[in-house]
Amino acid sequence: MKKAFTMIELIFVIVILGILAAVAIPKLMATRTDAKISKTASNIQTAKNEIAAYVTATGKFENNGSKMSNVIKEMENAGTAVIDTTNKAVTFKTETNDGNLEDCIKFDWSSDTNLTISHLTGSGDVCKGVQSLVKATNIQIKGQGVRY
Repeated sequence: MKKAFTMIELIFVIVILGILAAVAIPKLMATRTDAKISKTASNIQTAKNEIAAYVTATGKFENNGSKMSNVIKEMENAGTAVIDTTNKAVTFKTETNDGNLEDCIKFDWSSDTNLTISHLTGSGDVCKGVQSLVKATNIQIKGQGVRY
């Protein structure tokens, strides 16, 4: 007498595995999106702190954000930050749901006394998540009338 699985038993196992995969894959994708949000928001907060430390130490903003922040330099090299030296700004990009990059957060220090953080038009899940963690605000870094 041969011992083996019947065709019906194998089909049931395959169906059960298919159901488990259908449940698990969306959960894994959500975890991936959460990780991207967390990493990007953390990088942007670190860049903000590096700029504040640089201006506090030197008493001035640079035209190029990558001279004030290693994080901005790394993000520029990765293609997720675009530096505008003419307008003293940097635009942070996030991945859209279909894999393209969109403008999400902007740092602007053209006033030479304030760092303005603004939300841009990005509408993907990652951008929305980052914008919920990085507040749009105007930060006075360099004191008015303070000599360095």
